[in-house]
Amino acid sequence: MLCYSYTYKRSLRACRKPTYHERSYKEVKEGDKQMDQQQQGQSSNPGSYGLGTSPLANELRDKLTILNSSQEQFGDIIIAKVRHLTRNVDNSEYDPDYVSIGPYHYPRPLNKNLHLSLEHDKLASLDKILSAAKPGVNMEVYVNELTRLELKARGCYANSFDDMTSEQFVRMLLLDGCYILCRLVELQAQPRNHMASPSWCTASNASFGSLPGSPASGAIITSLSVSTANGAGITSPSASISRHVEALEVVRDVFYLAENQIPFFVIEKIGDLTALDGWDHAIDGIAEYALNLMRMQSYAMAAPIMVPPIPAVPGNLLHLLHMHLKPVAVPSPGSYHGSVSVGRWRTATEYNWAGMKFKSQSMSGNGDVRCILDVKLDRGGSTLEVPCLEIDNETWRLLRNLMELEQRNGETVGTHVTAYCVFMSQMACTAKDVELLSRKCVIKHNHRNNDEVAECFGDLCKGILFNPNNKATNYLWETCLKLDMRSRSRSHIRQVYFRRSMVWLGQKYFSNPWLLIGLLAGITGLVCAVVQAVYTVLSYKAQG
Repeated sequence: MLCYSYTYKRSLRACRKPTYHERSYKEVKEGDKQMDQQQQGQSSNPGSYGLGTSPLANELRDKLTILNSSQEQFGDIIIAKVRHLTRNVDNSEYDPDYVSIGPYHYPRPLNKNLHLSLEHDKLASLDKILSAAKPGVNMEVYVNELTRLELKARGCYANSFDDMTSEQFVRMLLLDGCYILCRLVELQAQPRNHMASPSWCTASNASFGSLPGSPASGAIITSLSVSTANGAGITSPSASISRHVEALEVVRDVFYLAENQIPFFVIEKIGDLTALDGWDHAIDGIAEYALNLMRMQSYAMAAPIMVPPIPAVPGNLLHLLHMHLKPVAVPSPGSYHGSVSVGRWRTATEYNWAGMKFKSQSMSGNGDVRCILDVKLDRGGSTLEVPCLEIDNETWRLLRNLMELEQRNGETVGTHVTAYCVFMSQMACTAKDVELLSRKCVIKHNHRNNDEVAECFGDLCKGILFNPNNKATNYLWETCLKLDMRSRSRSHIRQVYFRRSMVWLGQKYFSNPWLLIGLLAGITGLVCAVVQAVYTVLSYKAQG
């Protein structure tokens, strides 16, 4: 279970005044208008240098408002659009297939993925949240609380999303947050509070950028809540398989995608207003869900260790998964001095040919190997111990999006996953490498053949910016240097040469048993001839 100083932070938030980025978007706009009026009054004075306001000045002022908001909350995770050089390798690894979350994939008129909005399901989730709301909490409370967080939420994105109004943005946060919370945490049913909903939540969906032609929100909530209740008892095998596939699709789109995210504090705020089943806070239930997910996929076995500068609270769901992937032992950057270049990793077959051995490590919740990133050399320096990486179709998607998270937030979250992916992509870039690592149980995959896996590893880090010689960002720098030094040492080269010779003899002459028998017979005849010659010489000397 994750350990957070959550109660202390909540008490601090309750005692202080709202900060700049916690003001609503409309309050900032009204403040800008008042500033404009003051500047207009100053410009009317004879000694004033102002020329009045202009649309350009207002636009730039709005941009600075969003910029200052994001700078005030330095340390939060920035949700950015995946860069073209990275996306160009495999565009499908970064786009949702089932449900769109957040403003990047918000349904717009020109979008081709309008069906991913899942308006019906999200409104049904909102209905469930309202039915589990704490006493005294109604629709207006949810809307007002998220409106106060709107500017802070906008500051968590690299884009400003000027095409979305304040009502559209808050509506998106509310529906997406309710959808995620209902999917990941059990709710407690409370007596229904039939309070009136804000007009912008019950109006037609077309009025606020939703899917055109959709029915009214209230009608959708009622119909979906009834259909969900009626279908709760379905236990047919086909329905069970369908729900299982749907759950996998939701996990893939909600957890794994860097763009398909909303700030975690939005989900946290909705959870604070809702009665949760078995959890005091939403973050505890979602953290338990994430840990079970990482264990099921064999990516990590222990809850993350909270050490600075890693934030104690995740920025979004992908960041929550990233927090589980931190090596236990991170070498100090000052272990080696001087400008030593490690270059690229050698392939697994090259390391094996040089005498290095590979050993699969088992992960545990309280040992030295807790996640797939815990790669290390044994004490003798001749065996590379690597946790087993179980590869399926979603492994590449998760690793790529985790690297994209680090590309945008390297100073906050580190670059451990990128260093690991570079290590694996260079070490397993051919079919022979994959075959060797599979034989050593370092890799397990369900692809058609080893060539396909090698191709995926070769494309994994394309478009990624990473300096392997930077000891502060490459936690495997020391391991790579030791492997390179051992491979180049003279004594080790002599041992390797002898080993290679024996391997060559074995492959060339000992692969066929008849060749082995013939070789042994030839050696026996040679020994007998030498012995006979020695005795002949000795007898000749004795006679003389």
